[in-house]
Amino acid sequence: MITSQEMRQLEDNCGIPKQVIMENAGRGVADILRKKFDILNKQILIVAYHGNNGGDGFVAARHLCDEAEIDVLFIGDEENLKNGALLNFKKIENNEKIQILDLEAVDFSDYDIIIDAIFGTGIRGEIKDPLATLITNLNKAKAFKVSVDIPSGVNPDTGEKANVSFEPDLIITMHDIKKGLENFKDKTVVVDIGIKKDAKE
Repeated sequence: MITSQEMRQLEDNCGIPKQVIMENAGRGVADILRKKFDILNKQILIVAYHGNNGGDGFVAARHLCDEAEIDVLFIGDEENLKNGALLNFKKIENNEKIQILDLEAVDFSDYDIIIDAIFGTGIRGEIKDPLATLITNLNKAKAFKVSVDIPSGVNPDTGEKANVSFEPDLIITMHDIKKGLENFKDKTVVVDIGIKKDAKE
């Protein structure tokens, strides 16, 4: 198991460009979904925010869109996207196979799978509206629910839940199980993002 700080240090010091790590993460999410489901023509919603977690979601959208019907609900502002997340948003922005939707245009009951790429390991403290209401509504959806790296609203180091938290059926986490996922181990799959297992923090 690994803490969020150890994970950041690994990413900073492993010698692999951050963009490559994000690509590996998003592709890994797509690969796991293919192994678990027949995703052909499935309706998949990816809910993404500003950070690297959202970037992983954008990459996953690109890797899934040839087989499934992909909608992306980006709930942030484009000007707040940074580095890899911005680059990967630009890659899907004009992709005819991916619809980028506004919150008002989404009916969560339309989807077979909902992917939570809202908050990653950087989440701390209370989640405010409109995100709090959004997560509550996502939890009510009948779709199979997947979290990228860690469920939004769950502290990656302690497992403590914020005022609201996403309730996934499956967690696809990067490199190693985060300490806060101790109680979620039975529904967590680890994706290799290219960092050696014996890499030193």
